[in-house]
Amino acid sequence: MNREPNAQLISLMDEAQVSNKGLAKRMRDLGRQRGTDLGTTHVAVQRWRSGAGIQPQTAAIMADALSVKLGRRVTPADLGFFGQTEPPTPLDVNYQQSLPDVLTMLDGLAQERPESVDGTGLIVAESDLSAAVLSWMVARPDGVQADRPASQRVGMRDVRAVRTAADMFMRLDFLYGGGHGHKALRHYFRHEVLPLLSASYSEKVGNSLFGAAAEISQLLAWTAYDSGNHTLSHRYLISTLRLTKVIDDRMFGARILSNLSHQANYLGNHAQAIQLARAGVEGAHGKATPRAMALFSAMEARALSNAGDPIGAGRAMNEAERAFERADTAEDPQWLGYFDSAELMGEFCHCFRDLKQRREAVAHAQRAVDNTDPQYARTLGFCRMVLAQSQLLNGELEAAVTTASLAVDGGDTLQSARFQRYVNDFQHEVSEHSANATVAAFNEKVREAIARLDDE
Repeated sequence: MNREPNAQLISLMDEAQVSNKGLAKRMRDLGRQRGTDLGTTHVAVQRWRSGAGIQPQTAAIMADALSVKLGRRVTPADLGFFGQTEPPTPLDVNYQQSLPDVLTMLDGLAQERPESVDGTGLIVAESDLSAAVLSWMVARPDGVQADRPASQRVGMRDVRAVRTAADMFMRLDFLYGGGHGHKALRHYFRHEVLPLLSASYSEKVGNSLFGAAAEISQLLAWTAYDSGNHTLSHRYLISTLRLTKVIDDRMFGARILSNLSHQANYLGNHAQAIQLARAGVEGAHGKATPRAMALFSAMEARALSNAGDPIGAGRAMNEAERAFERADTAEDPQWLGYFDSAELMGEFCHCFRDLKQRREAVAHAQRAVDNTDPQYARTLGFCRMVLAQSQLLNGELEAAVTTASLAVDGGDTLQSARFQRYVNDFQHEVSEHSANATVAAFNEKVREAIARLDDE
């Protein structure tokens, strides 16, 4: 019997830059994590591409594997299997009102793998999210329970160890992408950090301890985000937001709201991105250092830029610049140490790119590339890709492809689902020039780099 090729599956595999062999391996790995031995081979993938039928469980695992690769939600229906599915149900925000409940929530999240939770897309009910933000804004802080009876006594040495671990894992994240250290980090968080919160400590130690725990929890959110699992990331961020309320850490809470804005912006939820960023700015007023306020205003600028509001974005960028001019007038927390002038330029170049202001985009992206410390490999990769897109906006095709090639040559950065999306977006933008030899060579370079990741 003659079958029609499955055009939807073929198209999504092409977009994901994954081979038959690569997809089969991803499906086997994901199946094993779920206790299922699929035995999928590249031959089976080719049959499905040719129009063969598939079992529902196998189709679901294939969809989840491609979701992780693409950094967005893919369903079996998107792959050409089983017709249309019902509309997705909005995510329950789950902002916990009690401290024991949020600690239980975090313990459960620390048992989840980024690739094991269904749904890398994300739809959040507006009313639930607004209620969570309002609760963070107006609820009274819990305060730490100092000197309570417990079998373990925690001191500042323990807090310093947690912060050292946070710094180490953050460096791994910047260098190799979120998927690299997530497993070890969640094990450390669940077995080493969370138990400390139920131990005995002084008020000073307790305040520092909850702050350090929130930093680890936020990093788990970022690594899940970078791996492409937006549902898991969002749950970590909401739980971390609640955790900051224990000691009323308004600056770090505003940081979490900015992270939520960043994610909403990435997923195209512009209205939510703007509201979350503004909540961060307003919630931090009088409670944050100038450097932190520059970061929060930059996040608002990015949300407004992506929404196509040049006036609002310009105002927010000016506010960020004015705050950053005073960055050295206050002592910043360690978690903010990465946010230097190159990072600010990196945020601005995204804004100008999204606003299609090509000259400003090129200038700011070039400054970001020139000044970014190489230890922040993923950030450098992002900035190079934005520079390439900005050069393309400026009509500089050859320069754009050369810049994008330098970004891909970073290699390890491709382990980031977010970075892969930057590359995929650029490939789509230059697709009209596919006959150009430079573009063809770039596309081949990307294919080879992705294939090497599949083999590692």
